[in-house]
Amino acid sequence: MLHDIGKIGVEDSVLRKEAPLDMKEALAMRMHPQHGAEILKHIPHLKDVMPGMLYHHERVDGLGYPEGLKGRHIPLVAKIISVADTYDAMTTTRPYRKGLPAKVALAELEKFSGIQFDGRVVKAFFKAYMNGDIDGITHQWAGEKKQRAEAFVQL
Repeated sequence: MLHDIGKIGVEDSVLRKEAPLDMKEALAMRMHPQHGAEILKHIPHLKDVMPGMLYHHERVDGLGYPEGLKGRHIPLVAKIISVADTYDAMTTTRPYRKGLPAKVALAELEKFSGIQFDGRVVKAFFKAYMNGDIDGITHQWAGEKKQRAEAFVQL
């Protein structure tokens, strides 16, 4: 996704590491929003999505990064990306762990509503989930990724 394009500058060994990251590796990961902003800052039609990409790891309690923004100082688009990105991270199977069931991921979002995440965004996400919009998007995205991978292999 566009919000994580800055990870292109993070070594694969760090991105795929199964153990906890050391301090140097964690710092490299925490720099990906700034690297992404640097990569995309010269593309005028992406100007409106730049705050979402740059600030999607901020937390409403001010303990996020890159700037430690708090509450209303975090752009709405970043708050939305944060919830969606976290849900995706929790429910996606990784080389080092199995994805969580949707119900468990939703419970985690609810648990951190008003702390890490904007409560209004979490409520909107729950509403979209209850309407079937979230699973449809994630299944469609997974299907498209699989089709692209299969097409690439056939080249």
